[in-house]
Amino acid sequence: MITPIFAAVLSLIFIFLSFRTLRLRRRLRIACGDSGNPEMLRAVRAHGNFAEYVPFTLLLIYFVEQAQAQSWLVCGLGGVLTLGRVSHSYGISQLNETFFFRVFGMACTFSTIGTSALYLLISRFF
Repeated sequence: MITPIFAAVLSLIFIFLSFRTLRLRRRLRIACGDSGNPEMLRAVRAHGNFAEYVPFTLLLIYFVEQAQAQSWLVCGLGGVLTLGRVSHSYGISQLNETFFFRVFGMACTFSTIGTSALYLLISRFF
């Protein structure tokens, strides 16, 4: 099984984003929310966006793997998701942001979701 490896790697990234947000909260003395601080807002959104997209996308990848997809496809989906989430997290965290990293990250994430969904639909009905 391949998906658990990507789940483990992505879990470590999630922990990193969590600790980064917690350290920033402590340094800025912000217990809840972002208090209008742009740096805190970006850290919270990097963490939150990761939490919003990764579990659902990992579930789709797991379903693809269970549908007997080739291992290269499962590895590719996991790799593209991981690359995309790292890129997006980096991009959204930058105060002087260039949108490349965010856009690239979301493109990777959406392409993983779309490819997984299409594979599941096509393999089920054709």
